[in-house]
Amino acid sequence: MEERVRSRQLVGKILVSEETGKKFGVVGDLDYIIESGELINLVLVEPTKHTGELNLQEDDQGRVLVPFSAVKSVGDFVIVTEKDII
Repeated sequence: MEERVRSRQLVGKILVSEETGKKFGVVGDLDYIIESGELINLVLVEPTKHTGELNLQEDDQGRVLVPFSAVKSVGDFVIVTEKDII
C-alpha cells in the first residue's frame, strides 16, 4: 500500500533530480488551489546553480516554482524528474 505524505512534510526537504542526482534547493513553501486543495507547485528557497539551468517559473516574490507533477517520490528527499519540470 502506498504511504501518504502530508504536504507540510515536504517543507524543508531537499529537491533532487531522479536522473542526475543534482540538488535544486530546499522546499520552502507550497502553492495550491485553496478550494480543492490541489497542490500546484513547490516553492524553492536556497536554489542551487543547477536550478538556474532549468529556466523555471518564478512567483511574484522571485522564488523558483517547481511543478508538483514532476515529483516522483518523497522520503528523506523530494525526488523529481527533470523532463517533467521543463
